[in-house]
Amino acid sequence: MSFFPRWPLARGATVQPDERLPWGTTGLLGVQHLVAMSGSTILGPLLMGFDPNLAILFSGIGTLIFFVLVGGRVPSYLGSSFSFIAVVIAVTGYAGTGPNPDIGPALGGIIAAGALYAAIGGLVMVTGSGWVERLMPPAVTGAVGAAIGLNLAPVAVKGIEGSGAHVLVALGTLVATALIAVYAPLALRRVSILAGIAAGYALYLLVGNVMGLLPPVSFAELSAAPWFGLPAFRAPRFGAGAMALVAPVAFILVAENLGHIKAIGAMTGRNLDPYIGRGFLGDGIATMVSGFGGGTGVTTYVENMGVMAVTRVFSTLLFIVAAVAAIALGFSPKFGALLRTIPGPVLGGLAVIVFGLIAAAMIRLWVDNRVDFSDPRNLLTVGTALVLGSGNFTVTVGGFSVAGIGTATIAAIGLYQLLGLGRREPVGVAHGMPGAEAEAGPPR
Repeated sequence: MSFFPRWPLARGATVQPDERLPWGTTGLLGVQHLVAMSGSTILGPLLMGFDPNLAILFSGIGTLIFFVLVGGRVPSYLGSSFSFIAVVIAVTGYAGTGPNPDIGPALGGIIAAGALYAAIGGLVMVTGSGWVERLMPPAVTGAVGAAIGLNLAPVAVKGIEGSGAHVLVALGTLVATALIAVYAPLALRRVSILAGIAAGYALYLLVGNVMGLLPPVSFAELSAAPWFGLPAFRAPRFGAGAMALVAPVAFILVAENLGHIKAIGAMTGRNLDPYIGRGFLGDGIATMVSGFGGGTGVTTYVENMGVMAVTRVFSTLLFIVAAVAAIALGFSPKFGALLRTIPGPVLGGLAVIVFGLIAAAMIRLWVDNRVDFSDPRNLLTVGTALVLGSGNFTVTVGGFSVAGIGTATIAAIGLYQLLGLGRREPVGVAHGMPGAEAEAGPPR
C-alpha cells in the first residue's frame, strides 16, 4: 500500500477520505472548510493578543504537517486551540486589548506543550492508545476542560465592562451571535462566530463612528497595508516557569484529538485507530512549528467535522485546498490589518460566549459518555478540578510556578487514578460507556 491514497473519483453518495470529487467541486468545498474554521481561528489569537495573520498562516502549515504524518488518510483541519488562552494570559499578563507585548515566554510554553504532545504521539504509535483512554477518561477530560472555561471567566467579564455604550455593543454582539447560532440557516450557523463578529462590528460602527458614543474605528492602518507581504514573525523565549504552566495543555489536546479521530472514524465507517498516534505526533509538531514562528498552539477543529457530517464529503484533498488558501491569507498584511480593526467590545462579547461554551460543552461530554456522578470517584475528581481551576490555585516550588489550569489537570488525573486503586469498575460507569467518547471531545 502506498503512503498516500490515490484518491479515485467517488461513485457513491458518501465520499471517503481516500476518494475525491471533481477538481472544481473539491476547490469550492475546500474553501468552505476554510470559512468554517476561520471564525474561531481568528478569534483565538485576538483574545490572546497574538497576530491573527500568523495564526491563519500556521493553521495552514500545521494542517499540511498533519496531512503528511497521517498519510492523507484522516480528514482534519488544525486551527488555533482555545485551550491555550488561559495559560497564555497567565504567562504574559495580557491586558485583553491590542497586541500582546510579551508573547515570547508564551511561545516557549507552546513549544513545550507541542513537544510533550509529540512525545505522547510517539509513545502511542508504539504502545497503542488504550492507556491514554484509561488515564484520561471523560470524567477527567471534562473536569479539566470545564476548569479552563471557568478560569477564563474573569477575562470575559473584564472584556464587556465599561461605559454604557461599550456594554451595549458587547452584549449586542453576544445576543447576535447566539441568535445566529440558534435560528439562522444551517450554512450560516456553521460560521456563527464569523457572523457574530460582522454583526458586532456593524453595531460598533453605528455607535462609535456614526453616533460618536465610542472611539471611532480607524482604517488608516488598513489603507496603508499592502495586499501581499511577509508576516511579522515572533521569536520564543524559554523559561522554566512558563513552560511548566503551558505544557500540561498537551493532555487536553491529546484527549480532544483522540475523540475527534474516533468520531471521524464513526462517521466514515473506517477504523482510524491506527492513525491516532500519528495524529498526535502531527498535531504536536504543528504546534511546535507554530510556536517557533509566533503562532498559537493548534488542534483539530470540530467545525470542520460538522461540515463533513452535513456534506458527507470526507476527502482529505479538501484540507489541502483549505490549508493552501489559509497560507495565502497569512501572507496578506491587509487581511491582518482588517482583523486588527475589530473593536474591543466585540471581542469581549464573543469571549463571554466562547469561554462559557468551553465549560458548558463539558456537561454534554459527561452526558454523552454517561459519566456516573453518583460515584464519589467521579464527583470528587470533577469538583476538585473545578475549584482549583476557577480559583486559579497556584503552586510554587523553587523557581517553578504551576497555576490554575496546571494544578487542575494534575489534580484531576492524579486524584482519579488514586481513587481507583483496588476498585473494580462496573463496565460503562466510571469511565463512560465504551465508544461514547467518539461523540464529543474537550474544547479547542
